[in-house]
Amino acid sequence: MLDWVVKGVTVVDGTGQVPFTGDVGVADGRIVEVGRVSTPAHETLEAPGAWLTPGFVDLHTHYDGQATWDETFSPSIHHGVTTVLMGNCGVGFAPHTPGREDDLIALMEGVEDIPGVALREGVRFNWQSFVEYLDVLDAMPHTLDCLAMVPHDPLRMAVMGERALAREAATDNDKACMKAALRQALEAGAAGFSTGRTDNHRTTRGQETPASEAGDAELSALAQAFAGLGHGVVQMVSDFDVLRPGNHFDAEFELVETLARQSGRPLSMTWLQRDPGGDQWQAIRRRTEEAVAKGLPLYLQAAPRGIGVIIGLDTQFHPFMGFAAFREVASLPLPQRAAAMREPARKQRVLQGHSERQSGDGSSVPPIVDLLLARIEQVAWRMFALTPEDARPDYEPPMSRSFGALARARGCSALETLYDHLAAGDGSQLIYFPIFNYNDGNLDVVAEMLQHPRVLYGLSDAGAHVGTICDASTSTYLLGHWTQHRQRGRMPLEQAVQMLSARNASYLGLHDRGRIALGLRADLNLIDPSRLAVGAPRIVRDLPAGGRRLLQKGQGYLRTWVHGRCVQADGEVTAERPGRLVRLGQG
Repeated sequence: MLDWVVKGVTVVDGTGQVPFTGDVGVADGRIVEVGRVSTPAHETLEAPGAWLTPGFVDLHTHYDGQATWDETFSPSIHHGVTTVLMGNCGVGFAPHTPGREDDLIALMEGVEDIPGVALREGVRFNWQSFVEYLDVLDAMPHTLDCLAMVPHDPLRMAVMGERALAREAATDNDKACMKAALRQALEAGAAGFSTGRTDNHRTTRGQETPASEAGDAELSALAQAFAGLGHGVVQMVSDFDVLRPGNHFDAEFELVETLARQSGRPLSMTWLQRDPGGDQWQAIRRRTEEAVAKGLPLYLQAAPRGIGVIIGLDTQFHPFMGFAAFREVASLPLPQRAAAMREPARKQRVLQGHSERQSGDGSSVPPIVDLLLARIEQVAWRMFALTPEDARPDYEPPMSRSFGALARARGCSALETLYDHLAAGDGSQLIYFPIFNYNDGNLDVVAEMLQHPRVLYGLSDAGAHVGTICDASTSTYLLGHWTQHRQRGRMPLEQAVQMLSARNASYLGLHDRGRIALGLRADLNLIDPSRLAVGAPRIVRDLPAGGRRLLQKGQGYLRTWVHGRCVQADGEVTAERPGRLVRLGQG
């Protein structure tokens, strides 16, 4: 007797093979029949025309804190994801030194835009070592499976204390202690190691992250912690010093190669089209291909759409937050705030004023924000209206719909056009601002990236930047936009599903999921392609202590199963909690 069977569906099995119509039967959390199923089942679902896919594997999330208080992994559970990898970009909450909680909160609030008040309320810090952190995750039931990498910054802070915050060079003893702690975590099942090397990451105190300038010798020592192990990955984010004078690219990429060579493990790095630095992604591609030809296991994490921010009066930042005339009303409830902005005298004072600097002097706002706001008349050509009523938000809008174009048509400044949009109605209007991957006003560069043989679906940042983005929805966007809606560079359905499932599972060494095949885990999605959409982003206050975040639910997911148990049905999270911590290398 089967637990359940789904019949007459389009099976997209994750292997990259052409989809076929058939049935799939499940028992004891495993796929036991594929094709024509006649075995009796406790539950039978008839779903002609629906897609049945493997559950998606998200390689780039920041649920490190949220996973300790939230059983559901929202919003990933609403976008077909069944396995998440945490601990990216070198930031997280373990290891942890008692009494230094505020240092970790300042790090995560600044780098990943997670409200500090929510972290203080939600994260219990009932661990010290990373091994103890894994045990805490293991003991807590969840909807989805999770894995955790050891992040460089907390590791450095636990060993070096204040010297790490001052970004001093690690001593030989420091390096030995960090290496030993990383090795212990890997032997306990940690999924790997991550490090962050970008000028855009700052703590709430305005400081660069502790490991952002870690030297070659330190990273080399940490890479050697993988010696003799057959599991684990390395993840790295670097801007390759694109904002700094001089050519630092080659030296930084040599460090990437050293990490991959000495760890002997797959290494993935952030891959996007920067601005400034719009040609850098091609140099990264070239060097990656050369390294792979030499036998190095390098991979590129890419996003399926522009990488930027959502701007509104109630989000983390917007163009008017630095104007004195706006600050006078900034604390009002949102509808009153918008009404106050519509007062002609206030509008005139704002538009005739100037914005104070937002970054530096202890601010966690990255310098790029000031750079962009100083060029608002130019960057407005890459800003687009995003209203709460948009059932299917357009993440590839034409330049003709930008605020720059609208301002030209009105014969006014772009700043005034942005002002009128945000001040309209109850103040809930939003603006989509793709900073990266959109230099040409379209996603043609992204299309080229997604076709690269070393590319991995990633960069969703699920659980992070909750006041400015909602890119946890990019799995749904990849599946919908690139297989159904886009004309140039359209991707076959089977290729998109393979990217979301089997390819990422294989990269992590998870051979029990990512495909629809006999004996594998029943981590599955049942999807209505006619309803598939990312949904409209909206502000909610459902974090601990009433913390604010953007939430965007996927549409069209009829069912999501983890280990054969339904965790999501028609957009609603069920009471099932089959998800657990996945420990690599444990047999």
